[in-house]
Amino acid sequence: MSLGDQVRNSQIWKSIFRHPAPRDRRNRVVVMLTNFFLHLHPVSINKQGIALSYTWCMGGITFFLFLVETVTGVLLMFYYRPTVEWAYQDIVNLRAVTTLGVLRELHRWGAHAMVISVWLHMYRVFLTGSYKPPREFNWTVGVILLVLTLLLSFTGYLLPWDQLAIWAITVGSNMARASPFLGHEGPGSTLLVIGDIPLITSGSDARFGLLAARFVGEETLNRFYVLHCVAIPLAVAMLIAIHFWRVRKDGGISGPL
Repeated sequence: MSLGDQVRNSQIWKSIFRHPAPRDRRNRVVVMLTNFFLHLHPVSINKQGIALSYTWCMGGITFFLFLVETVTGVLLMFYYRPTVEWAYQDIVNLRAVTTLGVLRELHRWGAHAMVISVWLHMYRVFLTGSYKPPREFNWTVGVILLVLTLLLSFTGYLLPWDQLAIWAITVGSNMARASPFLGHEGPGSTLLVIGDIPLITSGSDARFGLLAARFVGEETLNRFYVLHCVAIPLAVAMLIAIHFWRVRKDGGISGPL
């Protein structure tokens, strides 16, 4: 028995690799179904369904950009302090003083690219009818991921704490003030009352919940920082895992109509 056969027959090897090399169809199926990474894809898929001209590879590009944003974002957290006193100065230092200041540009342009790739991915899915049965659930997950991607960009826009960011968030949050039922100036808000006590006021509507205050200030900066760096990325990561899982359960990437 050769040294290679002795290694492959050892208990250590078998504890790591449960099945032999996938030389035949049966072993390929077993390896695919029992491997944590390979099982994300079905055993057999539509050949045209993985053609670049059909998928545009927008889903994979979006996932790659999310990983880039995660890595660069974690590194940027070491150089950024979410306070009114230091936020803008830290951004200036990232561009002029810090050695890894290029990370901020990678993070910013990666965010723009991620938004574009998500829209293109949704556009491709819609054009090819990939939202139809049995993929309605995964389409819904994708729509939620699109909204969360836009919220990531929205919350991250404030963190440089310059005049452009402050007034952009001020204008954007004012839209929430006029939203139906949730904004105190929106239609239907006057109907939400208990006796003579209104439930939706300027201190309890959607805009206040978003800004954590009546105006854009340090409370807003802290809230957006937590949302941008912790809450929304965790939600996106969880939904991406569900999205990939459903792609496999639904038979892989959908074929052409």
